[in-house]
Amino acid sequence: MTEIVLREALKRGLEEALENDPSVFMMGEDIGEYGGAYAVTDGFLKKFGPDRIKDTPISEQAFLGAGIGAAAAGLRPIVEFMSISFTLVAFDQIVNMAANLRYMSGGQISVPMVIRAPTGAGVQLGATHSQSFETWLAEVPGMKVVCPSNPYDALGLMRSAIKDKNPVLVAEPALLYGAKGEVPDEYYEVEIGKADVTREGSDITLVSYGYGMRPTNDAADVLAERGVSAEVIDLRSLSPVDLEAVVNSVKKTNRAVVVDNARRKGGVMAELAADLQQQASEWLDGPVMRVGSVDVPWPYNRGLEREVLVDKDNVLDAVAEGYGL
Repeated sequence: MTEIVLREALKRGLEEALENDPSVFMMGEDIGEYGGAYAVTDGFLKKFGPDRIKDTPISEQAFLGAGIGAAAAGLRPIVEFMSISFTLVAFDQIVNMAANLRYMSGGQISVPMVIRAPTGAGVQLGATHSQSFETWLAEVPGMKVVCPSNPYDALGLMRSAIKDKNPVLVAEPALLYGAKGEVPDEYYEVEIGKADVTREGSDITLVSYGYGMRPTNDAADVLAERGVSAEVIDLRSLSPVDLEAVVNSVKKTNRAVVVDNARRKGGVMAELAADLQQQASEWLDGPVMRVGSVDVPWPYNRGLEREVLVDKDNVLDAVAEGYGL
């Protein structure tokens, strides 16, 4: 086992793919000479050259469209957005083209493409650079969406995403690029669509993903000090989502709090809560409690941004309100 940060885990997965598969190449703004907005592709241009590492103009719609064409022609492009907020410029390409081509062609055309993007608030980038649109894209049939919370999952999910025959969005929590964790020295993959029960418990189920795992785990620690045994689930994959793992946990604990680091309204956790009410209501001792960031534009001011972003106290408040624990 080797301890690395999440940024290095992503870099390792990308570097492996470029070394082992000549059909893999990368496109994006400032990924070459500059090394990427978060230094994930640092050194790649020198090592792999401009045919494999392509700096693009500031035109997300254009280079995402080029990626779709390359994927349909048999290559495996990895397209990097400087922020997931900028996917809005290319939503027609992502939603109408990349996600639908395989279905509309009766399986004749595949789009084996990875879209990478930093996601989430907390790093003082203001309202237009702090969105979490993985929650939107998880609703699109034909797209797969993953969001790692630690280096192990980041490397394993990236390996699986690059091999997938479908377009996969890898949403990379901006606040976690420097998060440390251990990864095995031997090769492994993390299956897309399989959640991870990171902590066994018997009293309440806490579910989150990405950066949301930090306040969720912090809340579970506080609950443990109070004598409350929390089972913690990291979804890892938002589409497909591992509903079975969450339902099985609720059958054991009879309580559930779902935690979204994106805004509370309309997120992935709203959908998960609805599914739990439908499929696990007879095991629930109270309502599925939803936690998310405040429904306002993301502030630039650090103090205000922290006030808006979900934290452990929000999770603990939901546990107390819903179940009196």
